[in-house]
Amino acid sequence: MSTVIDPADDSEGSPPADGAVEASAGSTMKPEEAADLGTALETEVAKVIVGQRDLVRLVLVGLLCEGHVLLEGVPGLGKTELVKALSAALDLQVARVQCTPDLLPSDLTGTQVLEEDETGRRQFAFRSGPVFANLLLADEVNRATPRTQSALLEAMQERAVTSGGTTRLLPRPFFVMATQNPLEMEGTYPLPEAQLDRFLVKALVPFPSAADLAMVVERTTGGAAAEIKPVASGPKLSAAIALTREVPIASHLVAHAVDLVMATLPSGATAPEQVRRYVRFGASPRGAQALVLAAKATALLEGRPNVSADDLRAVAPAALRHRLVLGYEAAVDQVDADALVEAVLDAVPAPSVGLRGVG
Repeated sequence: MSTVIDPADDSEGSPPADGAVEASAGSTMKPEEAADLGTALETEVAKVIVGQRDLVRLVLVGLLCEGHVLLEGVPGLGKTELVKALSAALDLQVARVQCTPDLLPSDLTGTQVLEEDETGRRQFAFRSGPVFANLLLADEVNRATPRTQSALLEAMQERAVTSGGTTRLLPRPFFVMATQNPLEMEGTYPLPEAQLDRFLVKALVPFPSAADLAMVVERTTGGAAAEIKPVASGPKLSAAIALTREVPIASHLVAHAVDLVMATLPSGATAPEQVRRYVRFGASPRGAQALVLAAKATALLEGRPNVSADDLRAVAPAALRHRLVLGYEAAVDQVDADALVEAVLDAVPAPSVGLRGVG
Protein backbone atom coordinates (compact mmCIF):
# COMPACT_ATOMS: atom_id res chain seq x y z
CA MET A 1 0.00 0.00 0.00
CA SER A 2 1.44 3.34 -1.03
CA THR A 3 1.94 6.23 1.42
CA VAL A 4 1.01 9.69 0.21
CA ILE A 5 3.15 12.65 1.27
CA ASP A 6 2.04 16.22 0.75
CA PRO A 7 4.84 18.66 -0.14
CA ALA A 8 3.70 20.91 2.73
CA ASP A 9 4.23 18.11 5.27
CA ASP A 10 7.07 15.84 4.21
CA SER A 11 8.09 13.70 7.17
CA GLU A 12 10.95 12.02 5.32
CA GLY A 13 13.18 15.06 5.21
CA SER A 14 12.33 16.48 1.77
CA PRO A 15 11.29 20.08 2.50
CA PRO A 16 8.64 21.76 0.42
CA ALA A 17 9.94 23.57 -2.61
CA ASP A 18 10.61 27.25 -2.07
CA GLY A 19 7.83 29.25 -3.65
CA ALA A 20 5.42 26.32 -3.62
CA VAL A 21 1.81 27.34 -3.19
CA GLU A 22 -1.40 25.42 -2.93
CA ALA A 23 -4.01 25.65 -5.65
CA SER A 24 -6.89 27.88 -4.70
CA ALA A 25 -10.19 26.19 -3.93
CA GLY A 26 -12.04 29.15 -5.38
CA SER A 27 -11.01 32.35 -7.08
CA THR A 28 -11.17 35.82 -5.56
CA MET A 29 -9.77 37.37 -8.73
CA LYS A 30 -11.91 39.42 -11.10
CA PRO A 31 -11.87 38.76 -14.87
CA GLU A 32 -10.33 42.16 -15.61
CA GLU A 33 -7.53 41.41 -13.13
CA ALA A 34 -6.76 38.16 -14.94
CA ALA A 35 -6.63 40.02 -18.27
CA ASP A 36 -4.29 42.60 -16.72
CA LEU A 37 -2.10 39.78 -15.41
CA GLY A 38 -1.85 38.30 -18.89
CA THR A 39 -0.94 41.69 -20.35
CA ALA A 40 1.75 42.20 -17.71
CA LEU A 41 3.27 38.79 -18.46
CA GLU A 42 3.20 39.47 -22.20
CA THR A 43 4.93 42.81 -21.63
CA GLU A 44 7.74 41.24 -19.62
CA VAL A 45 8.24 38.37 -22.08
CA ALA A 46 8.34 40.87 -24.97
CA LYS A 47 11.49 42.36 -23.44
CA VAL A 48 13.29 39.21 -24.62
CA ILE A 49 11.07 37.60 -27.28
CA VAL A 50 10.56 39.66 -30.44
CA GLY A 51 7.18 39.25 -32.13
CA GLN A 52 5.65 35.77 -31.74
CA ARG A 53 2.58 37.27 -30.08
CA ASP A 54 0.33 34.31 -30.92
CA LEU A 55 2.92 31.89 -29.57
CA VAL A 56 3.31 33.82 -26.31
CA ARG A 57 -0.47 34.03 -25.93
CA LEU A 58 -0.78 30.26 -26.39
CA VAL A 59 1.82 29.64 -23.68
CA LEU A 60 -0.14 31.95 -21.35
CA VAL A 61 -3.29 29.97 -22.16
CA GLY A 62 -1.52 26.85 -20.92
CA LEU A 63 -0.42 28.73 -17.82
CA LEU A 64 -3.96 29.82 -16.89
CA CYS A 65 -5.21 26.26 -17.41
CA GLU A 66 -2.36 24.80 -15.31
CA GLY A 67 -1.73 22.72 -18.39
CA HIS A 68 1.48 21.40 -19.90
CA VAL A 69 2.77 22.99 -23.11
CA LEU A 70 4.92 21.40 -25.81
CA LEU A 71 6.92 23.81 -28.00
CA GLU A 72 8.23 22.40 -31.27
CA GLY A 73 10.59 24.11 -33.68
CA VAL A 74 14.02 23.83 -35.25
CA PRO A 75 17.01 24.90 -33.14
CA GLY A 76 17.64 28.61 -32.72
CA LEU A 77 14.06 29.93 -32.78
CA GLY A 78 13.97 30.92 -29.11
CA LYS A 79 11.91 28.11 -27.60
CA THR A 80 14.05 27.88 -24.49
CA GLU A 81 14.42 31.66 -24.22
CA LEU A 82 10.63 32.02 -24.27
CA VAL A 83 10.18 29.64 -21.35
CA LYS A 84 13.10 31.20 -19.47
CA ALA A 85 11.60 34.67 -19.95
CA LEU A 86 8.22 33.46 -18.72
CA SER A 87 9.79 31.81 -15.68
CA ALA A 88 11.60 35.05 -14.82
CA ALA A 89 8.25 36.89 -14.88
CA LEU A 90 6.72 34.37 -12.45
CA ASP A 91 7.51 34.41 -8.75
CA LEU A 92 7.59 30.61 -8.59
CA GLN A 93 10.20 27.92 -8.15
CA VAL A 94 11.56 26.97 -11.57
CA ALA A 95 13.71 23.97 -12.50
CA ARG A 96 15.35 23.16 -15.80
CA VAL A 97 16.40 19.79 -17.18
CA GLN A 98 18.52 19.47 -20.31
CA CYS A 99 17.34 16.18 -21.76
CA THR A 100 20.03 13.93 -23.18
CA PRO A 101 20.14 10.21 -24.05
CA ASP A 102 21.98 9.41 -20.80
CA LEU A 103 19.42 11.17 -18.57
CA LEU A 104 17.92 8.69 -16.11
CA PRO A 105 14.35 8.71 -14.76
CA SER A 106 15.70 9.27 -11.23
CA ASP A 107 17.49 12.38 -12.50
CA LEU A 108 14.03 13.85 -13.03
CA THR A 109 11.94 12.49 -10.19
CA GLY A 110 14.49 11.93 -7.42
CA THR A 111 15.84 8.84 -5.70
CA GLN A 112 16.40 7.08 -2.37
CA VAL A 113 19.88 7.61 -0.92
CA LEU A 114 21.51 5.98 2.11
CA GLU A 115 22.40 8.55 4.75
CA GLU A 116 24.14 8.34 8.10
CA ASP A 117 23.16 10.63 10.99
CA GLU A 118 25.38 11.93 13.79
CA THR A 119 24.76 8.78 15.85
CA GLY A 120 25.99 6.52 13.07
CA ARG A 121 22.52 5.22 12.27
CA ARG A 122 21.94 4.64 8.57
CA GLN A 123 18.63 5.02 6.81
CA PHE A 124 17.26 5.72 3.37
CA ALA A 125 16.07 9.25 2.62
CA PHE A 126 14.40 10.61 -0.47
CA ARG A 127 16.19 13.31 -2.42
CA SER A 128 13.73 15.09 -4.68
CA GLY A 129 14.55 15.77 -8.32
CA PRO A 130 13.87 18.87 -10.41
CA VAL A 131 10.29 17.77 -11.06
CA PHE A 132 9.49 19.05 -7.53
CA ALA A 133 9.10 22.63 -8.77
CA ASN A 134 6.20 24.77 -9.89
CA LEU A 135 7.50 25.16 -13.43
CA LEU A 136 9.66 22.47 -15.01
CA LEU A 137 11.44 23.29 -18.25
CA ALA A 138 12.25 20.05 -20.05
CA ASP A 139 14.58 21.28 -22.76
CA GLU A 140 14.78 19.15 -25.93
CA VAL A 141 12.56 16.52 -24.34
CA ASN A 142 12.67 14.28 -27.42
CA ARG A 143 16.42 13.80 -27.00
CA ALA A 144 15.75 11.79 -23.83
CA THR A 145 15.16 8.05 -24.14
CA PRO A 146 11.61 6.69 -24.03
CA ARG A 147 12.25 5.31 -20.53
CA THR A 148 13.06 8.76 -19.22
CA GLN A 149 10.23 10.39 -21.16
CA SER A 150 7.81 7.97 -19.54
CA ALA A 151 9.02 9.00 -16.09
CA LEU A 152 7.20 12.28 -16.66
CA LEU A 153 3.85 10.57 -17.19
CA GLU A 154 2.76 10.27 -13.57
CA ALA A 155 4.06 13.72 -12.72
CA MET A 156 2.22 15.33 -15.64
CA GLN A 157 -1.08 13.56 -15.15
CA GLU A 158 -1.29 12.89 -11.41
CA ARG A 159 0.98 15.74 -10.27
CA ALA A 160 2.67 13.24 -8.01
CA VAL A 161 5.75 11.02 -7.99
CA THR A 162 5.90 7.49 -6.58
CA SER A 163 9.23 6.16 -5.31
CA GLY A 164 9.90 3.32 -2.91
CA GLY A 165 6.20 2.71 -2.33
CA THR A 166 5.59 6.32 -1.32
CA THR A 167 3.61 8.80 -3.42
CA ARG A 168 4.74 12.39 -3.06
CA LEU A 169 2.49 15.18 -4.26
CA LEU A 170 4.08 17.90 -6.33
CA PRO A 171 3.76 21.58 -5.36
CA ARG A 172 0.90 23.47 -6.99
CA PRO A 173 0.58 25.05 -9.41
CA PHE A 174 2.64 22.62 -11.48
CA PHE A 175 3.45 22.97 -15.17
CA VAL A 176 5.74 21.22 -17.61
CA MET A 177 6.97 23.41 -20.44
CA ALA A 178 8.80 21.13 -22.85
CA THR A 179 10.68 21.99 -26.01
CA GLN A 180 11.50 19.60 -28.79
CA ASN A 181 13.09 19.55 -32.20
CA PRO A 182 11.19 18.14 -35.19
CA LEU A 183 11.37 14.37 -35.39
CA GLU A 184 13.41 14.42 -38.58
CA MET A 185 16.30 15.99 -36.65
CA GLU A 186 19.12 13.54 -35.90
CA GLY A 187 19.33 12.07 -32.41
CA THR A 188 15.71 12.42 -31.36
CA TYR A 189 13.14 9.92 -30.04
CA PRO A 190 9.42 10.29 -30.81
CA LEU A 191 7.38 11.03 -27.71
CA PRO A 192 4.93 8.20 -26.93
CA GLU A 193 1.28 8.95 -27.69
CA ALA A 194 0.35 8.54 -24.02
CA GLN A 195 2.74 11.32 -23.05
CA LEU A 196 1.77 13.59 -25.94
CA ASP A 197 -1.83 13.33 -24.77
CA ARG A 198 -0.82 14.82 -21.41
CA PHE A 199 0.14 18.11 -23.02
CA LEU A 200 -2.73 20.57 -23.05
CA VAL A 201 -1.47 22.22 -26.24
CA LYS A 202 1.33 21.83 -28.74
CA ALA A 203 2.69 25.07 -30.15
CA LEU A 204 4.68 25.25 -33.38
CA VAL A 205 7.39 27.90 -33.23
CA PRO A 206 7.54 29.72 -36.59
CA PHE A 207 10.59 31.33 -38.15
CA PRO A 208 10.58 35.10 -37.48
CA SER A 209 9.94 37.64 -40.17
CA ALA A 210 12.86 39.59 -41.63
CA ALA A 211 11.99 42.65 -39.52
CA ASP A 212 11.73 40.59 -36.33
CA LEU A 213 14.97 38.77 -37.12
CA ALA A 214 16.77 42.09 -37.58
CA MET A 215 15.55 43.19 -34.15
CA VAL A 216 16.64 39.87 -32.61
CA VAL A 217 20.13 40.33 -34.03
CA GLU A 218 20.34 43.89 -32.70
CA ARG A 219 19.24 42.82 -29.21
CA THR A 220 21.48 39.78 -28.96
CA THR A 221 24.64 41.40 -30.32
CA GLY A 222 24.46 44.55 -28.22
CA GLY A 223 25.83 45.17 -24.76
CA ALA A 224 22.61 45.73 -22.79
CA ALA A 225 20.60 42.76 -21.50
CA ALA A 226 16.88 42.98 -20.85
CA GLU A 227 15.84 42.77 -17.21
CA ILE A 228 12.59 40.92 -16.54
CA LYS A 229 10.82 41.53 -13.25
CA PRO A 230 8.37 39.11 -11.58
CA VAL A 231 4.78 40.26 -12.04
CA ALA A 232 2.83 37.16 -10.95
CA SER A 233 3.11 35.59 -7.51
CA GLY A 234 2.09 32.04 -6.72
CA PRO A 235 -1.19 32.98 -4.98
CA LYS A 236 -2.10 35.40 -7.78
CA LEU A 237 -1.48 32.78 -10.45
CA SER A 238 -3.45 30.17 -8.48
CA ALA A 239 -6.36 32.60 -8.28
CA ALA A 240 -6.21 33.13 -12.05
CA ILE A 241 -6.16 29.37 -12.62
CA ALA A 242 -9.22 28.93 -10.42
CA LEU A 243 -10.99 31.77 -12.21
CA THR A 244 -10.27 30.18 -15.60
CA ARG A 245 -12.26 27.10 -14.63
CA GLU A 246 -15.14 29.29 -13.47
CA VAL A 247 -15.54 31.01 -16.85
CA PRO A 248 -19.02 30.01 -18.09
CA ILE A 249 -19.48 28.16 -21.36
CA ALA A 250 -22.84 27.44 -22.98
CA SER A 251 -23.93 23.84 -23.35
CA HIS A 252 -24.13 24.10 -27.14
CA LEU A 253 -20.47 25.16 -27.20
CA VAL A 254 -19.50 22.17 -25.08
CA ALA A 255 -21.37 20.07 -27.63
CA HIS A 256 -19.43 21.79 -30.41
CA ALA A 257 -16.14 20.87 -28.75
CA VAL A 258 -17.33 17.27 -28.58
CA ASP A 259 -18.40 17.44 -32.25
CA LEU A 260 -14.91 18.54 -33.24
CA VAL A 261 -13.27 15.68 -31.34
CA MET A 262 -15.71 13.11 -32.72
CA ALA A 263 -14.90 14.30 -36.25
CA THR A 264 -11.23 13.39 -35.70
CA LEU A 265 -12.13 9.71 -35.27
CA PRO A 266 -11.74 7.85 -38.59
CA SER A 267 -14.65 5.60 -37.65
CA GLY A 268 -16.87 8.51 -36.65
CA ALA A 269 -20.01 9.31 -38.63
CA THR A 270 -19.00 12.97 -39.06
CA ALA A 271 -15.34 12.38 -39.94
CA PRO A 272 -14.34 14.10 -43.21
CA GLU A 273 -12.81 12.06 -46.03
CA GLN A 274 -9.26 13.25 -45.24
CA VAL A 275 -9.56 11.96 -41.66
CA ARG A 276 -10.84 8.56 -42.82
CA ARG A 277 -7.95 8.26 -45.25
CA TYR A 278 -5.01 9.53 -43.23
CA VAL A 279 -5.79 9.19 -39.49
CA ARG A 280 -5.26 5.91 -37.65
CA PHE A 281 -6.44 7.14 -34.25
CA GLY A 282 -8.26 10.37 -33.48
CA ALA A 283 -8.16 12.64 -30.46
CA SER A 284 -8.90 11.25 -27.00
CA PRO A 285 -11.47 12.68 -24.56
CA ARG A 286 -8.64 14.85 -23.25
CA GLY A 287 -8.89 16.67 -26.57
CA ALA A 288 -12.37 17.93 -25.71
CA GLN A 289 -11.23 18.91 -22.23
CA ALA A 290 -8.29 20.82 -23.72
CA LEU A 291 -10.55 22.62 -26.19
CA VAL A 292 -12.89 23.85 -23.48
CA LEU A 293 -10.19 24.82 -20.98
CA ALA A 294 -8.04 26.59 -23.57
CA ALA A 295 -11.09 28.43 -24.89
CA LYS A 296 -11.93 29.60 -21.36
CA ALA A 297 -8.40 30.91 -20.87
CA THR A 298 -8.49 32.64 -24.28
CA ALA A 299 -11.70 34.44 -23.40
CA LEU A 300 -10.30 35.48 -20.02
CA LEU A 301 -7.08 36.85 -21.52
CA GLU A 302 -9.11 38.91 -23.96
CA GLY A 303 -11.20 40.34 -21.13
CA ARG A 304 -14.44 38.57 -22.03
CA PRO A 305 -16.62 36.94 -19.35
CA ASN A 306 -17.71 33.91 -21.40
CA VAL A 307 -16.54 31.56 -24.14
CA SER A 308 -17.47 32.02 -27.81
CA ALA A 309 -17.40 29.53 -30.68
CA ASP A 310 -14.48 31.48 -32.15
CA ASP A 311 -12.46 30.74 -29.00
CA LEU A 312 -12.99 27.01 -29.42
CA ARG A 313 -12.10 27.02 -33.09
CA ALA A 314 -9.07 29.26 -32.57
CA VAL A 315 -7.45 26.85 -30.10
CA ALA A 316 -8.41 23.69 -32.05
CA PRO A 317 -5.10 23.29 -33.94
CA ALA A 318 -2.99 23.63 -30.78
CA ALA A 319 -5.28 21.37 -28.73
CA LEU A 320 -5.70 18.61 -31.33
CA ARG A 321 -2.63 18.47 -33.61
CA HIS A 322 -0.55 16.31 -31.25
CA ARG A 323 -3.45 13.98 -30.48
CA LEU A 324 -3.90 12.66 -34.02
CA VAL A 325 -1.99 9.49 -34.90
CA LEU A 326 -1.41 9.59 -38.64
CA GLY A 327 -0.96 6.60 -40.92
CA TYR A 328 1.71 5.87 -43.51
CA GLU A 329 -0.46 7.36 -46.24
CA ALA A 330 -0.22 10.78 -44.65
CA ALA A 331 3.57 10.69 -44.81
CA VAL A 332 3.50 9.57 -48.44
CA ASP A 333 1.06 12.33 -49.45
CA GLN A 334 2.79 14.89 -47.19
CA VAL A 335 -0.37 15.59 -45.19
CA ASP A 336 0.26 16.94 -41.71
CA ALA A 337 -1.95 17.11 -38.62
CA ASP A 338 -2.73 20.80 -39.06
CA ALA A 339 -4.23 20.15 -42.50
CA LEU A 340 -6.44 17.46 -40.99
CA VAL A 341 -7.58 19.71 -38.14
CA GLU A 342 -8.46 22.32 -40.76
CA ALA A 343 -10.50 19.68 -42.60
CA VAL A 344 -12.32 18.91 -39.35
CA LEU A 345 -13.11 22.59 -38.81
CA ASP A 346 -14.48 22.81 -42.36
CA ALA A 347 -16.60 19.69 -41.84
CA VAL A 348 -18.01 20.85 -38.48
CA PRO A 349 -19.21 24.45 -38.87
CA ALA A 350 -19.58 26.79 -35.93
CA PRO A 351 -22.93 26.38 -34.16
CA SER A 352 -25.66 28.90 -34.69
CA VAL A 353 -27.91 30.15 -31.91
CA GLY A 354 -29.49 27.26 -30.05
CA LEU A 355 -28.32 23.83 -29.00
CA ARG A 356 -26.34 21.57 -31.27
CA GLY A 357 -26.57 17.86 -31.07
CA VAL A 358 -23.44 15.83 -30.68
CA GLY A 359 -22.46 14.23 -33.95
